[in-house]
Amino acid sequence: MRKLLTICALALVALVPATAGAATPPPIKHVWVIALENKGYTTTFGPGSAAPYLAQTLTSQGELLTQYYGIGHASLDNYIALVSGQAPNPVTQGDCPFYEDFLPGTPAPSNGQVIGQGCVYPTSVKTIADQLQTAGLSWRGYMEDMTSNCLHPALNSQDTTQQARPGDQYAARHNPFVYFHSIIDSPSCAANDVPLTQLSTDLQAATTTPSFSFITPNLCHDGHDSPCVDGEPGGLTSANQFLQTWVPQILASPAYAAGGLVIVTFDEADTSDASACCDEQPGFNTPNPGGPTPGPGGGRVGAVLLSQYVTPGSTSNHGYNHYSLLRSVEDIFGLAHLGYAGQTDLKPFGHDVYTGP
Repeated sequence: MRKLLTICALALVALVPATAGAATPPPIKHVWVIALENKGYTTTFGPGSAAPYLAQTLTSQGELLTQYYGIGHASLDNYIALVSGQAPNPVTQGDCPFYEDFLPGTPAPSNGQVIGQGCVYPTSVKTIADQLQTAGLSWRGYMEDMTSNCLHPALNSQDTTQQARPGDQYAARHNPFVYFHSIIDSPSCAANDVPLTQLSTDLQAATTTPSFSFITPNLCHDGHDSPCVDGEPGGLTSANQFLQTWVPQILASPAYAAGGLVIVTFDEADTSDASACCDEQPGFNTPNPGGPTPGPGGGRVGAVLLSQYVTPGSTSNHGYNHYSLLRSVEDIFGLAHLGYAGQTDLKPFGHDVYTGP
C-alpha cells in the first residue's frame, strides 16, 4: 500500500507544471556555452528548421527555452553581456571595426555598469573568467580557426578579422574575452583563450576539463555566413553540422557525466527583431540597444539546455536573456553577480529548468 501511495504521489507531482523562481542550483561542476549567430527563434526551432539536430534531437534530449532573448544588436554587445553583464554602447553595437579602448570607463551610479564608449574595457571591469580564477576554478574560451592563443587586433587599430578569409574564418568580435584588459593584460589569456582544436584533448578527463567553457564556431559554422568563403553552405545547415560534431563529444566526456550543463544559444535574432524580456535596461551608454531597429533588445532566439538535472524533452516558457544566463552560471559556481546579471528581480534558471532528478 505504501508503495502504491508513493507512485500516486509521484504521478501527481509530474502533472504539476514547473514554475520559474529562485532555486538552489544542482551540483553542476562543468558548464559549456556554445554561441551561434543571428537567427530568430521561429527560423531555428520552427517547422522546417535547417538545423534538425538542434531543433529536434537536442530538444528531445534536453530543455527548450522558448522565451530566451538576446540583449542587443549586433554581435559584440551580446558576447560582452554574456561574460560581464555590461550593457551595449554604440561601438559594441557596431561590432567594433576598430579595436579601441573603452573610455572614459568611469563607474556608473548603479548595476555595476561603466560609462563611456569603445570596446576594450578597463581592468576594473571584470568577467566571469576573472571571477572563476579568483575562486580557484578554471575557464577556457575555445575559438574555431583562431591561429594562436588570445588572438586579437593591436590595440586601437583596425580589426582585420571582420570578414572571413579562405582558410581562416575566425572573428575576434565573437571572442568576448579579448575585449577586457583584465584578461588580455594577464597571462591567463594566453593560457585559457585557445583554439577549438584543444577541446577534444581537454575533454579526455574531468580534471583537464575547465569548470566553464565558452565555445565559438568560425564565421561559417556559427550560422553567420551563407554561403561561406570555402564553399560550405553556411547558415543553420553548417551550424547544425558543427553541433553534430562537438556536442556528442561533450556529452560523452567524463566531466559531463560528473555533473554537466550544456547551453546552446544564439547571440541575437535578425536585426528586424529588437524585442526583449526580463525588464532589460538600456544601460548608461545608449538609449537603443536594439539598433539599428528601434527597440530594447536583441530579439527572441531561444536556447537548449542539456544536463542530468534537466528533464529530456521539456520546455520552459519563462523569460530569460543573456544576463540571466550569466547570473545562472555565477550561481552554479557561487560567484557574485556582474553588471546587469545582478539586476533586481532578474531571474536565474529556476525550478522550471532544473526539473531532472
